[in-house]
Amino acid sequence: MRTSITRRAFLKSSLAAAGLTIGVSATPFGHRLLNASEMDSFSPYAWFKITSDNKVTIFIGNSEMGQGVLTAHSMIIADELEADWKQIRIRQGGARPEYKNPLLPAQITVASASVRGFYEPLRKVGAAGRAMLIKAAAETWKVPEEECKAFMNTVRHAKSGRTLTYGKLCLKAAKLEVPKDPPLKKEEEFRYIGKPMPRVDVPAKVNGKAVFGLDVTLKDLHYAVVARPPAYGAKPLSFDQKAAEQIEGVKKVVQIPQGIAVCASSIDAALKGRDALKVKWDKGVLPEMDNEFIEKSLLEDLNKPMASVVNTGDAKKVIGEASKKIEATYFVPYVAHALMEPINCTAYVRSDRCEVWAPTQTQTGALMVASNVSGLPPEKININTTFLGCGLGRRARPDFVAEAVAISKAVEKPVKVLWTREEDIRYDAFRAPASHRIEAGLDSQGQLVGWSHKVVSPSILKDIAPAAIKGGIDFYCLWGLADAPGSTMWNNRIQYEIPNLSIEFLISGLPAPVAPWRSVQNGPNAFVIESFIDELAHAAGKDPLEFRLQNLKNNMRARRVLEIAAEKAGWGKPIPKGEGRGIAQHACFGSWVAEVAEISVNKKEGTIKVHRIVVAVDCGPVVNPDPLVAQIEGGVIISLSTALKEEVRFANGGVKSANFDDYKVMRMSEVPEIEVHIVKSSEKIGGIGEVGVPPAAPAVANAFFNATGVRIRRIPLSPSTVLEALKKA
Repeated sequence: MRTSITRRAFLKSSLAAAGLTIGVSATPFGHRLLNASEMDSFSPYAWFKITSDNKVTIFIGNSEMGQGVLTAHSMIIADELEADWKQIRIRQGGARPEYKNPLLPAQITVASASVRGFYEPLRKVGAAGRAMLIKAAAETWKVPEEECKAFMNTVRHAKSGRTLTYGKLCLKAAKLEVPKDPPLKKEEEFRYIGKPMPRVDVPAKVNGKAVFGLDVTLKDLHYAVVARPPAYGAKPLSFDQKAAEQIEGVKKVVQIPQGIAVCASSIDAALKGRDALKVKWDKGVLPEMDNEFIEKSLLEDLNKPMASVVNTGDAKKVIGEASKKIEATYFVPYVAHALMEPINCTAYVRSDRCEVWAPTQTQTGALMVASNVSGLPPEKININTTFLGCGLGRRARPDFVAEAVAISKAVEKPVKVLWTREEDIRYDAFRAPASHRIEAGLDSQGQLVGWSHKVVSPSILKDIAPAAIKGGIDFYCLWGLADAPGSTMWNNRIQYEIPNLSIEFLISGLPAPVAPWRSVQNGPNAFVIESFIDELAHAAGKDPLEFRLQNLKNNMRARRVLEIAAEKAGWGKPIPKGEGRGIAQHACFGSWVAEVAEISVNKKEGTIKVHRIVVAVDCGPVVNPDPLVAQIEGGVIISLSTALKEEVRFANGGVKSANFDDYKVMRMSEVPEIEVHIVKSSEKIGGIGEVGVPPAAPAVANAFFNATGVRIRRIPLSPSTVLEALKKA
C-alpha cells in the first residue's frame, strides 16, 4: 500500500524539521519572505534550506542553458546569507508558481530576465536567513544581536570569541519570524557578487555526467518520430499505417495535430516506420511561397495602410520641409534557431499522473500544455527540467512537450520524442522576417529633426498570446523600436532624441511560424536603425560617432558605451585600404551596449572577413563577470552568423533548408577577436544574455560602407549580395 503525502505536508514536516528553510511568496504587492512555519498558508517553494550537517541547499527555478544562472542565483543568495561556498549544494527546482519571475507572468527563462528579475528578491532571501541565524545565536548566548556577526556558515560573538555553525543554529532559526525588510550588504562587503566564480554546471558537462534532454533514459522507454507536412497547412491525403506497423520494433502509429507519429522500441525502428508510411500530402495553404515570394510580399505590404505605434510631433510635415530628406528600404529574412541540441522531450502519462523530462525554457508553459493534453490537473504533473543544449527562445515554445505527452498517453508507455537536425531547421518557429521603410529629415546644421518608420512583419504574439495584440500592433515585433505602453523595465526603444517621430506597423499574413529568437526583434530592428543612422551621418557630412552623440545629448548611458567602445577600438585612427571600421549602439532589457567592427572586403570573391569586434556594455551591477563576458561573446558570434550567412530557404510552400550543408552558420575558424569592456555602473541591474546581439550586424554593415562606399540594406551580407551591390555601385 502506498501512502500519499501532499507537498504542503511535506514542506511543513520534513523541511521544517530539517532546519531553516526560507521561501519567497509572490504577491501583487511584491515578494514576501516566509519560513517553514508559515508555508502552510502561503505554500511557497523554498529557495534554500540549511540542515544540521551545515550544508546549504539552494534551489533554482530558472533553466540552465549555458548562461550560468545556477551559479549567479546561488552567488546572490550565498553572499547575503554569508554562506561558505564549499558548503553549498545547488539543485534544479521544479515547476512551481513560487519561481515566477517578478518581471514576467510565468516561470520562464527568457528576455535576459533571470538575474535582473531575481537580483533584489534573492538578496533579501539571503539577508533574511543571515539575520535569523544571527538572532538565533544571540538568543542562545543571551547577548545583543549587534555583538554577533555571520561569517562563512558560522555566527561569531565578537566579545567572547564563541562561534556556532549554521548547522547548529538552523532548527532554532527556523522557528523565528522572518524579517520583513532585512538589511542588505553594502557593495564593499560582497564576498561573491561581482567576483569571478566558476560555473557550477561546467564540470558535469565536461566529464559527461550532465543530463540533457537527449540523455534521459527510463525503463521500457519508447521512441517516437513524427511525419510532418512538407508545406505549411498541408494535410495528409493518405498514408500506409499497416506497412509502418509491420516494421520490427514499431509499436503504434498515432495521428496528432502536428502530424503522424510512429512509436517504436528503438530510434532506428521509429525512423524506418516513418519512412514506410509513405505519406502523401496536399499542397498546403501557399504552395507558391519561396524566398522571392516572401521578400516581394513583405516589401509590397509597406504600401498598405498601417497601425500607428508612435506619433510624436509631426514627422511627415517636418520631413517634407527639411533641408535634406533621406529615404531607405531594408529587409531581413527568416532565420532559424539552429539549436545545438535538436528538439526533444520525454513523457510518461499514466491514469493518475504525468511525468515530463524536458529541456524547456518555460516550466509554466510545459505544465499547462501537459495538463491540457493529458487531461490531468497540474498538481498531478511533474516537470523535470534537464540541461538545455541551447535555447535562444525556441524552447520557450512548448509544442514538443505537447507531442511527447500526446504520444505517451496514446501508447501508455514512457516515450521520448526526437527531432532530427533536418526537422529542427525545417519545422522551427523562426526569427521573424521584416521589411522597413524609413524617411528622415535633417535641418541646415545636419541635425536630425524627423523620422518616419514603417515596419511589416509576421506576428510573434499570434501563437504565444494573441490577446496581447491590440489594434493590429504586436510589440514583440517592435522591440528595439518602441516600448509597449506602460512598459518601464525593458527600454527596447529607439534611443535617439528625435523631436518628430512616427512609427507604423502591419502584420504580414505569411504562414511560416515565428517566435522569439535571441534578443527577439532587437537584433533585426537594430540592424535597420543603426544602418540608417550611419546613412544620416553621411548625408549630414559628419563622423558616424559624432552624429550619434549629437543625437544622444541626454542619454548618458548610451553616450558612455559609445565613447568607451570607440576609444578602445581606436576610432578615428587610419585604417588600411580595403578595410573598414563601423560602429553601432543599442539598448534593450535594461542594458546599454555599443560595438565597433573592423573588417576587410575581398571585392573579387564578395567575402567579408571580420577581424575584430570591440564591445562596451553597461548592465548596472555585475554578479559574475566571466559568464557575462562569455554571454556577450556568444551574442556577437550569433549576430555575425546571421549578418554574414544565415537565411532560411523556402520552396513549394515549405522550408527547403535542411541541415548545415545548406543552412550556413559561422564556423569557429571565422570567429574574430572579441574584446569586451564592462562599464562600472551603479544604475539599476539590467539583462545580459541577449544584449550582445543587436549592434554587431549593423556595425559590420557600417564597416562595409566605410571600406567600399557601398551601402547594403539587407542581410545576410553573403558573397552574392556583396558582389551584386558592388556591381551596381
